[in-house]
Amino acid sequence: MCPSRSCDNGGGQREELMRKKIKDLLEKYDVGSQYTHIPLPKASILLPLLIRQGKPHLLLTVRSMQLKTMPGDVCFPGGRQEPSDEDDIQTALREAKEEIGLRPEQVQVIGRLIPCIAKSPYYLVTPVVGIVEDTFQPVLNPSEVAEIFAVPLEFFLSPEHYTAIQMPQYVSQIIHQFHYNDTETKKRFTIWGLTAHCAVMLSVMILGKGPLFDPEYDLESCIKGQEKFIQASYQSKL
Repeated sequence: MCPSRSCDNGGGQREELMRKKIKDLLEKYDVGSQYTHIPLPKASILLPLLIRQGKPHLLLTVRSMQLKTMPGDVCFPGGRQEPSDEDDIQTALREAKEEIGLRPEQVQVIGRLIPCIAKSPYYLVTPVVGIVEDTFQPVLNPSEVAEIFAVPLEFFLSPEHYTAIQMPQYVSQIIHQFHYNDTETKKRFTIWGLTAHCAVMLSVMILGKGPLFDPEYDLESCIKGQEKFIQASYQSKL
């Protein structure tokens, strides 16, 4: 399960400072409801941040082998938007509660990042960033989630366990892939595709430096590229 936080007298204060720092850093990247008008099928994912020993980590899940789509893949909690959901944030929080037992009141929602286009199935996917209370104890829904683990953000900027792969359906796009060896479970997890893309983007935003495996990575260009891709995908569906 999630690694426990080591406690000391200054732990709470350091965590609060880290929360504020993350909130301030991500404020400029929060897209709010900017893309809600686009008439594409919508989904949301929660990017759950945990503060461990003063460092930000991302909480990731492994999809159940019972699922019809992408069984066994590493992903973030999330799913398609339901008619009863008020917005992207409610979708992400509802799905996180259903999948890993994370209650909305245990999450400090920071904001929404620029959406991604998922093609299998086709959705406009909005990443919702939230900081999770340290007291959170996961309760997995076995029909949806097989495992859960936490990865330090620094990992997603390191070249040590990184591979760039080319997918046949994405001729001009490099797909990120990481292999993470979890010290707690002693298991090796493969993190790739949209999940890896969001993890890298968030890591660059928070840590303020580019990935060592791609010296030419430019966050602003990445965001502008996604904006153009969203508009092109929207136009193609008209």
